[in-house]
Amino acid sequence: MKKITHPERSILRYRWMALTGLVLVLIYTALTGCNQASGAKTTLSDTAAVIGEMNAELTHAPFVPNSRGAFQPEKVIVKIEVVEKVMKLADGVDYTFWTFGGSVPGPFIRVQEGDEVELHLSNSPGNKMPHNIDLHAVNGPGGGAEATLTVPGHSSVFTFRVMNPGLYVYHCATAPVGMHIANGMYGLVLVEPKGGLPKVDKEFYIMQGEFYTKGKNGEAGLQPFDMDKAIKEQPEYVVFNGSVGAATGSNALQAKVGDRVRLYVGNGGPNLVSSFHVIGQIFDKVYQEGGSQVNQNVGTTLIPSGGAAILEFTCHEPGTYNIVDHSIFRAFNQGALAQLIVSGPEDKVVYSGKVKDELYQPGSPEVSESEAPAEASIPDLPLAERIKKGQVLFETNCSSCHQPTGLGLPGAIPPLAQSDFLMNRQDKGIGVLLHGLNNEAITVNGNHYQGVMPQLPLSDDQIANILSYVRNNWGNKSPVVQEKEVKKLRNQ
Repeated sequence: MKKITHPERSILRYRWMALTGLVLVLIYTALTGCNQASGAKTTLSDTAAVIGEMNAELTHAPFVPNSRGAFQPEKVIVKIEVVEKVMKLADGVDYTFWTFGGSVPGPFIRVQEGDEVELHLSNSPGNKMPHNIDLHAVNGPGGGAEATLTVPGHSSVFTFRVMNPGLYVYHCATAPVGMHIANGMYGLVLVEPKGGLPKVDKEFYIMQGEFYTKGKNGEAGLQPFDMDKAIKEQPEYVVFNGSVGAATGSNALQAKVGDRVRLYVGNGGPNLVSSFHVIGQIFDKVYQEGGSQVNQNVGTTLIPSGGAAILEFTCHEPGTYNIVDHSIFRAFNQGALAQLIVSGPEDKVVYSGKVKDELYQPGSPEVSESEAPAEASIPDLPLAERIKKGQVLFETNCSSCHQPTGLGLPGAIPPLAQSDFLMNRQDKGIGVLLHGLNNEAITVNGNHYQGVMPQLPLSDDQIANILSYVRNNWGNKSPVVQEKEVKKLRNQ
């Protein structure tokens, strides 16, 4: 009898799941189908007749298709191919994604209230699994899941009339449903109200999702899906637009001072609720849960798994604005971080920046550094003492971004461990801690970053301690950094 190898067992297991999926999809359809309540019936009597036909413009995140403006309902043909492919999840980390249209999230679909959508779902012949699509914008059993169950090498077609304006998630609903979603099978469909949404200057598409890998966060190589972690809702990665750093640095969103910005934000899940926030911006309009209800002047908005929101604000001040899931460890430790870079003139009335830095002595009058008495001399301290003090300061001020290992966050926060950028600087890195980095393009160990670091309120002695620790840890080796070196550069 032929011995079954591990890869063959995996294939047989997936085929078994696919077959059982056919039965489970019918159960899913029965559970999610819309039953008309007794009484009033939903009709299309108030919807204009469909005139004309067009192929949908589909875009990949962070881009959004153009609005058609005020037009009569049309027949809109949407063609999506499902592709199973290996792509980058983080620096050095690959993953076998299951995708709509070859990307995570899938393409953005934009239609108008009253349109008739003819959806073609093709399952690439090279795929291993059957797939389908459940669009939350559909009024019909399973959101189209039953009509589109498609095996590799086949295509399915169905039509539906979009009757409710809003922003909706779509996803694969083939069993096991959670696994298909966790592998990246989700996207957004916008149903604009009749006449379209008000015009804005910039529109962007952002979608959050979780990935459950066998290896720990940052563990290199091709990582398989971990069902146990998914069931326990313990992802290794929580990211925007399919990978760590997908919308940071050179991939950051771009706008100008004065631009009116609209974000279409979805949460593919499959498990976690997103606390969506743009640091330094206030949403003056939030279409709550992607519907018609508008909230105003919101700082952070909740987006449920399988839900969406439309967010609007005006850019008043230039700079780099970090976009995060404010369940904040997801942002700085698991990858839920994007950036909006706004260019243009400053307005000191809107935001002054730091205008004063004074010494603080509790119980004593505030004294500026220029008024402080000059010290006769600053003693040199041994390297071991500065390293000991510097470790405590680093863990308090720096480790949340650069990590206790000094490795940073791939694609977002540069490493300090064996960093050529840090170790080759003539000022030993003192200038960075004194002045911060304001959206500067930097290269660290051959990788490019958009250097953004706040100016920290540290004394000369504290800066010397932190740099002595950092420059003598994780494979770094350097002489001690003394307080007088910091003071000299500060006075310059």
